Amino acid sequence: MAPKSELTFKPLATKTWEDFATLFGERGACGGCWCMSWRLTRSDFDKKKGEGTRRAMKKLVVNGEQIGIISYMDNKPIGWCAVAPREKYIKLENARVLKRIDDEPVWSITCFFLAKDFRRKGLSVEILKGVIDYCGKKKVKILEAYPILPYYNNMPAAFAWTGFLSSFESAGFKVAKRWSKARPIMRYYL
Repeated sequence: MAPKSELTFKPLATKTWEDFATLFGERGACGGCWCMSWRLTRSDFDKKKGEGTRRAMKKLVVNGEQIGIISYMDNKPIGWCAVAPREKYIKLENARVLKRIDDEPVWSITCFFLAKDFRRKGLSVEILKGVIDYCGKKKVKILEAYPILPYYNNMPAAFAWTGFLSSFESAGFKVAKRWSKARPIMRYYL
């Protein structure tokens, strides 16, 4: 594997859609999600899961929505991080355990996805640094995240799609509120 310093980042846009689709594969990363789980109500997500969520994500891209960044190593898409204004995430806005802690405008990091060969190599922290840089260019003042605190050592990646607490701590995020023991709200002030 190439050194971490060779990671590059591009926002998801029409010109990077094929890279995103390649990274997510036929299954849409995990069970047909296509990173739409937070953006739809549960019933809408269940109805659209798979090809419907793929089309919904493509529509957001075509409409120029802020969605997230793709990570590349040697020009190959290897990772994804969803980051957008919090109000774009319907499910997040309605979550009791992740309810807003104040009225400050924040951008939320809701999803991580790494290609299988690139997992458990410490790349999450490097990707978070790329997200921080990207958000700085967008004049974002507060980044918020909702990582999982693993309840056992060998947690499958499918259950860690919001990222791990330790990665966010290593990237400089601080716990801002805990409505839940296993899912803190973390912030990074730019």
